[in-house]
Amino acid sequence: MQPHGRVRRIAEDIEKMKIRGAGKIARSAAEALLITAQQSKATKPSALASELESSARLLLSTRPTAVSLPNSIRYIMFRVKEGQRRNVELGALRKLVVKTATDFIQNSMRAIERIGEIGAGRIEDGDRIITHCDSAAVRAILETAYTQGKKFTVVVCETRPRFQGRITARRMSDAGIRTSLIVDGAARFFMTKMDKAIVGADAVAANGAVVNKIGTSTLALAAHESRVLFFVAAETYKFSPETMLGQLVKIEERDSSEIISEKELERMPNVTVRNPSFDVTPPEYVDLIVTERGIIPPQATIMIMQEEFGSITAEGLMEYQAYRLAEEDESDNS
Repeated sequence: MQPHGRVRRIAEDIEKMKIRGAGKIARSAAEALLITAQQSKATKPSALASELESSARLLLSTRPTAVSLPNSIRYIMFRVKEGQRRNVELGALRKLVVKTATDFIQNSMRAIERIGEIGAGRIEDGDRIITHCDSAAVRAILETAYTQGKKFTVVVCETRPRFQGRITARRMSDAGIRTSLIVDGAARFFMTKMDKAIVGADAVAANGAVVNKIGTSTLALAAHESRVLFFVAAETYKFSPETMLGQLVKIEERDSSEIISEKELERMPNVTVRNPSFDVTPPEYVDLIVTERGIIPPQATIMIMQEEFGSITAEGLMEYQAYRLAEEDESDNS
């Protein structure tokens, strides 16, 4: 059975980046599964579970790097599997999905608020702060610090090719925070004048490496060179449990049209356009990670993962990854 129309629209909006930002993507995926449960015409639990799995596969195919997306789906679908093992009735399974999805969405929003409260404690009067892309967690830190009466300035990299940094600049301006918008290539020029660099994350690996919007690792390198503190703000549901078992986070490459028009590219037949959306910042360039559970060094990431995902084994991950593998198989055979 094809996923519900609203679910397909959510998946399409995630894929086309109308829905952007790891947290919003995760919450939208949870909402899509909630809609699937509410709109299902299934007459037995196995049929509802099948519909949920179909929606999960569709959602997982949209953005391979955003770990928050599969983590939100895992959070819900593992509980669906547990419900099936307990032989719960159809109505109870539907209520379980609705409650679990709602809990995830609410916990996600509270996590951002908590990160704002914790991270604001590291902002000081007179700070000059540089950031990259658009992160709800980073904005929460800066806006919370500002409402506490702290005076600081922000430099925002515009974040090509989709210019998400302009969103941050506009939000900072709306909040009353003095902000400068710069091209990405000027980050090193301004870095020597900065006190702190703060970025978000789309994924955090078990060794503390941070996957974030392309250009983040360059910013981190410039901060390391200039002895500027480099902070990452990330909810723990962005931590990638697969990396505990040695798997790598897949880096998404997007269409060349984000960089250059097809007409102009046709005039350069020997040119290939590469457009990776993300890069990896090594843990040695990260001073601390602000999470809703507190501030940790990157080396402590594995301990958080063991607490959050300690029961996940290679076999357990295989069950979750079956959704993605099934989707890949369908793509390969099409």
